[in-house]
Amino acid sequence: MLYSMTHPMRTRFAPSPTGFLHVGGLRTALFAYLVAKQSAGKFVLRIEDTDQERSVPGSIEQIIHGLTWAGMAPDEGVMIRDGKITQEGSYGPYIQSERLAEYQHAAKKLRDGGHAYPCFCTPGRLDEMRQQQQAAHLAPMYDRKCISLSHEEADKRIADGERHVLRMIVPRDRMITFTDDIRGDVSFAGSTIDDQVLLKSDGFPTYHLAHVVDDHAMQMDVIIRGEDWLPSTPKHVILFEMLGWPAPRYAHLSLILNKDRSKLSKRQGDVSVHDYIEKGYLPEALVNFLALLGWNPGTTDEIFTLQELIDQFSLERVQKAGAIFDTEKLDWVQGQWMRKIPSKEFAARILERVGERFPQAFGDEQFEQKAVLIQERILFFKEAPDMLAFFYEDPVVQSEIVLSPKQKVSADILPQVTDSLIQTLDRISDDDWNLERIRSDLLAAIDQSGLKKGQVLWPLRAILTGRDYSPGAFEVAAVLGKEVTLKRLKNFNL
Repeated sequence: MLYSMTHPMRTRFAPSPTGFLHVGGLRTALFAYLVAKQSAGKFVLRIEDTDQERSVPGSIEQIIHGLTWAGMAPDEGVMIRDGKITQEGSYGPYIQSERLAEYQHAAKKLRDGGHAYPCFCTPGRLDEMRQQQQAAHLAPMYDRKCISLSHEEADKRIADGERHVLRMIVPRDRMITFTDDIRGDVSFAGSTIDDQVLLKSDGFPTYHLAHVVDDHAMQMDVIIRGEDWLPSTPKHVILFEMLGWPAPRYAHLSLILNKDRSKLSKRQGDVSVHDYIEKGYLPEALVNFLALLGWNPGTTDEIFTLQELIDQFSLERVQKAGAIFDTEKLDWVQGQWMRKIPSKEFAARILERVGERFPQAFGDEQFEQKAVLIQERILFFKEAPDMLAFFYEDPVVQSEIVLSPKQKVSADILPQVTDSLIQTLDRISDDDWNLERIRSDLLAAIDQSGLKKGQVLWPLRAILTGRDYSPGAFEVAAVLGKEVTLKRLKNFNL
């Protein structure tokens, strides 16, 4: 659904600081960002670090860097100002490890209301219980051994320092139903839902309690997250109910899959946003590509700016099926965005790289003209020095590049071709040396020779550039100039 006609929506991205930002996480953040922006709402970054053992130093900075690089800096929550992590907004703290008092208060409210109970079962007993259930072909669920303990007995064991957790009491005799903004009405039988641990033995909350407390306190309107959380959502709906709070809306995104439909993982390719930044992908391209993973705009359009995504995105058009992460499609989108860069800006963005290898590029008045010739062919800025090298040094021309069975360029006809090229181009004066004159004279010569275009233009392009993939022959000759063009043709030998 489009939220632009309703009140401003508050959405959040709430990653755990366990490493680099995952591309799946960036897609989740993107969809949450789009919903907030199209309704003139707020996009909040919250850090869920209650699993202290898995937290990795530097992760928060990497997450914020990834979001900012993608053009999705948070409006509220955890940010970086002057190189330091800070928190901004009226609903903080936005780092869960700083909110333990709120979770403890909610846990007490649940226990006092008869919705939760301390559990003193040891890991060994729980393992034995699960093994017995599996042997009996039963779904593993806590057997509620501790639910019968009186409040007084439980308090005494807690006072004695006995390790325990706090579990919620799931109503086993009812259906829990909620509306998912992507999947519609979803129902779960309470009898299939385990009594989830809410507080761990170290006093830290699990995700289930913490996110409910935080999403209520931070006034979240819609929770956008992966479908792997869908089975847990009835627990969350119940917790909101038990705490007497209105539940937000939920929207569960399909998983991102490899081509073989397995879950996207490091084993089959890069999964972190950092990897794609390092490879040189444009933020516009990666964001555009991720938007199309599961979202259908309803048109044949595939290239969208971030503002266009804000204007057109709708959760109603997010598909339920898994989305395939196709790197070939990503590269196509990358190429489309490379073409969209204004020529002057494109030249400026590759000049430093080219100049590191060829210092003469810094004073080259024709640099923008040369850069334009590769813009239609380049995928990454880092390719520019190699792609422009033939303008700044004589190429080493391999015979197998010049000879082309596909173009019917053989060693027998090559001397005739090069002689014709030299004679035709030599007749063009320095003053008339330009793209149109070169094209018209060479095409006229080809018509008179009885040769095919490819038999003449392929060798010309290959001899001038030394590459089997380069700008067209006419364009290269025009920019190289008459003197260099003729020199390379005359010096070429098979």
